[in-house]
Amino acid sequence: MSSPNTVSSAPAHAPEASAPDYATITWDQLHRDARTLAATLMRECSQNGAIKGLVAISRGGLIPAAIVARETGSRLVETVCIASYEGEEGTQGEPNLLKAPVAAGDGEGFVVIDDLVDSGVTAKEVRALLPKAVFACLYAKPKGQPQTDYYVTPIAQKTWVLFPWDTAPMFVAPLAHKS
Repeated sequence: MSSPNTVSSAPAHAPEASAPDYATITWDQLHRDARTLAATLMRECSQNGAIKGLVAISRGGLIPAAIVARETGSRLVETVCIASYEGEEGTQGEPNLLKAPVAAGDGEGFVVIDDLVDSGVTAKEVRALLPKAVFACLYAKPKGQPQTDYYVTPIAQKTWVLFPWDTAPMFVAPLAHKS
């Protein structure tokens, strides 16, 4: 497999440290990144034929896949459900396939969509199920980058990404009020 294609020139986050950094992704940023990914997929995948459909990795890939489906005109959206993380800032365990992407066959003509490729464990599992699919995600950490064909933004390995569906807006006191 060739090296993954980064579709934007956004810089990686701060150098790795012992404690994780946090990157908060807003709805606006997620939407922009999903549209950027869709444009790239339309350009790149059209060289090898039309996109037959998408496979969203549940749960993180569901919203990005909906945006990519809209932008590419894809009507067939399948899901693959794999559980591997536990807890709020969970540790990754062995992947557990909960639902296979039956409609995608061997993946030919399909694009697998996820929000983030982190360690690459989930992506590797999906690649085994869909060996002919193209794999694309919005954000990629160094350990997972070899498992994706396209991604929009690189993220440092120790950065914990806070997606808009995992967070809620809240009041933050001004700096002047902090002791």
